[in-house]
Amino acid sequence: MIQGSVKSKDVEKIIDWENTSPKQVEIPFKPARVLLQDFTGVPAVVDLACMRDAMNKLGGDSNKINPLVPVDLVIDHSVQVDVARSENAVQANMELEFQRNKERFAFLKWGSSAFDNMLVVPPGSGIVHQVNLEYLGRVVFNTNGVLYPDSVVGTDSHTTMIDGLGVAGWGVGGIEAEAAMLGQPMSMVLPGVVGFKLLGKLRDGVTATDLVLTVTQMLRKHGVVGKFVEFYGEGMSELSLADRATIANMSPEYGATMGFFPVDHVTLQYLQLTGRSEETIAMIESYLRANKMFVDYNEPQIEKVYSSYLQLKLEEVEPCISGPKRPHDRVPLKEMKADWQACLDNRVGFKGFAIPKESQDKAAKFSFHGTPAELRHGDVVIAAITSCTNTSNPSVMLGAALVAKKACELGLEVKPWIKTSLAPGSGVVTKYLQKSGLQKYLNQLGFHIVGYGCTTCIGNSGDIDESVASAISENDMVAAAVLSGNRNFEGRVHPLTRANYLASPPLVVAYALAGTVDIDFETEPIGTGKDGKKIFFRDIWPSSEEVANVVQSSVLPDMFKATYEAITKGNPMWNQLSVPSGSLYAWSPTSTYIHEPPYFKDMTMSPPGPHGVKDAYCLLNFGDSITTDHISPAGSIHKDSPAAKFLLEHGVDRRDFNSYGSRRGNDEIMARGTFANIRLVNKLLKGEVGPKTIHIPTGEKLSVYDAAMRYKTAGQDTIILAGAEYGSGSSRDWAAKGPMLLGVKAVIAKSFERIHRSNLVGMGIIPLCFKSGEDADTLGLTGHERYTIDLPSCVSEIRPGQDVTVATDSGRSFTCTVRFDTEVELAYFNHGGILQYVIRNLIGAKQ
Repeated sequence: MIQGSVKSKDVEKIIDWENTSPKQVEIPFKPARVLLQDFTGVPAVVDLACMRDAMNKLGGDSNKINPLVPVDLVIDHSVQVDVARSENAVQANMELEFQRNKERFAFLKWGSSAFDNMLVVPPGSGIVHQVNLEYLGRVVFNTNGVLYPDSVVGTDSHTTMIDGLGVAGWGVGGIEAEAAMLGQPMSMVLPGVVGFKLLGKLRDGVTATDLVLTVTQMLRKHGVVGKFVEFYGEGMSELSLADRATIANMSPEYGATMGFFPVDHVTLQYLQLTGRSEETIAMIESYLRANKMFVDYNEPQIEKVYSSYLQLKLEEVEPCISGPKRPHDRVPLKEMKADWQACLDNRVGFKGFAIPKESQDKAAKFSFHGTPAELRHGDVVIAAITSCTNTSNPSVMLGAALVAKKACELGLEVKPWIKTSLAPGSGVVTKYLQKSGLQKYLNQLGFHIVGYGCTTCIGNSGDIDESVASAISENDMVAAAVLSGNRNFEGRVHPLTRANYLASPPLVVAYALAGTVDIDFETEPIGTGKDGKKIFFRDIWPSSEEVANVVQSSVLPDMFKATYEAITKGNPMWNQLSVPSGSLYAWSPTSTYIHEPPYFKDMTMSPPGPHGVKDAYCLLNFGDSITTDHISPAGSIHKDSPAAKFLLEHGVDRRDFNSYGSRRGNDEIMARGTFANIRLVNKLLKGEVGPKTIHIPTGEKLSVYDAAMRYKTAGQDTIILAGAEYGSGSSRDWAAKGPMLLGVKAVIAKSFERIHRSNLVGMGIIPLCFKSGEDADTLGLTGHERYTIDLPSCVSEIRPGQDVTVATDSGRSFTCTVRFDTEVELAYFNHGGILQYVIRNLIGAKQ
């Protein structure tokens, strides 16, 4: 075991939680297992392969780079929705994915044999979070007769979905996960715990998605960043396990480390439904009851002590959606038309597009495959029932299918230029949609199954028809996407959809039928039926009883057993992949998918020690809510970007660019893709939107990558200025790796999202926070200054959370708090990063 093992005093700190948690006490945590997702799994395995090479060069035993903690790696193969409205979409997209990503898949298959203790779930099985919930989650581990609670850290922020099953789990950066795999305890501050009491029951027709969007807004307003949220109260017994998982999934959107639901009778019923054995379920129940970790609502409930409290009466939840740019900007359905009109009027921002009054009613006319058509502001061009948040939930999936059935029977249709798609989180969904007889109605409206994995929510929406794209671009239309995912940040879903709304799967179908978000569902018809009669929202919306009846008759345990028994057999395309043997990877210098990164180049056994920053230039100057999507996009590679230029120079045809997510195993691509989001707002550009910046010494406007390389070549450090919630969104380690490769030495922000701050530390970048009430604007900073951050050269002289002075060449100085939150994080900084720390400790342990 690596240095920093868990000691008895650490356990005592947790037992005395009430007194210790307000004091920012540091504790080490060792999860029972680590979960990797395809996009994040590739760079994690790349790093492990690199660490083996580094160990070799330093004279250590490279086989020590081997997971000590069980690793579950799910290849959810991130389906590009290029083939959507067709019966053979699944097979066609699967073939396209293997054609594009064969090298990446082969690399992961090599990893499954090169590293012990690593289970790889092949492509086509489902999205990581649903596979984790339905199959991988143990609830209680049984290792050679030793029982202990299942806990997990995962390299996707929505790992929190497993909290709905009573398994403590949350997202971390890939670099933290790699260290955890290798036995390094995770250093964390003992969190506060917010108690969220649920009362009553949801009203008829209200969905779990409506509930989660309400909870997200409440918790974001309450402020739960870095905290645990625990749900309790009599309303719990009215929530299905799938409803709980939907709420838990969106923890990153409300900012909590996790949203936890303790194990109770609902959990046990779900374990039975999903095919876990009776023996296993009995073991789980008896272990948790014996350790007072099982909640039995038949017994008197003891009021628990929490750091703070919230309460929600479930009957007060109403139908809603969120948008047009952030998941916590909830809009009640009845207010949607008015809210949309306000967004057109409002200045450009999270709730505004600043469309002039005289342009708001214009129609962009175009020809769609020979048929006259037109687009207006708010018209829907993408409607996607996406995986992740909702597709583990039979009630909303079958609810969407019932909406489709009623619509088809009344003669409603979806306009042919709206890109519709359905991406279930696992094959189980397909089985129960077919069993119910409802899939045919979804197909009739264009919601064919396109594959099992991340799709539109991660930017894999594929191309919009060229005629539609031209109509949007040439007329500056604010087109809309409606999806049942959890992220709707600018530029994420599709470059041409400036308005993006999160909605339940049934509402996605309803908005697809309406063809616009500029509609009042209570008073305006969705469309005209086959008999010429106006059809309203209420005519196609199923009752809760209708949905419950279909769920009861269609969702069966055998479906789960059959789906997951097939996983271990793989599929023909996966099984035919040939991979190299050997524990060390043979890097190909010509590969544009898998490349050896320079993290350990010139590494020695002696730690480099802490570094300050001297006379650094400001690479970028940001406002609030810069997400990891802004920092490291996962979607399409723009044809004029530095990454596109690199690919063209390496003989990659434009149609084979694929996405940034699929190329996360190549640091050359990812460095060029850092800050490449087309909706980036950089104050140095004075209002211009896009992935560029000003090279301060020359005043030239360059791509962020080109400017960073010019600074780096000249030996000049750079820093980033930012506002509140810097790094919110996905737990994307490339959002820290990329800036490090660009030469960024520090980020000064009003506040950081939890995972991103940790990732920055792990890559040797200094996170600093402005003092309360201050930011770049109040301090009069323009970003044209040069910045010096004077840190002690000896790590023992730095304390977690200490204040430091930042001086500028303009004569202005200000005080910031250094956000190294624990002593272990200071050790990582001393070593130049978490992975370097682990390597040196492993070699030291041998010697």
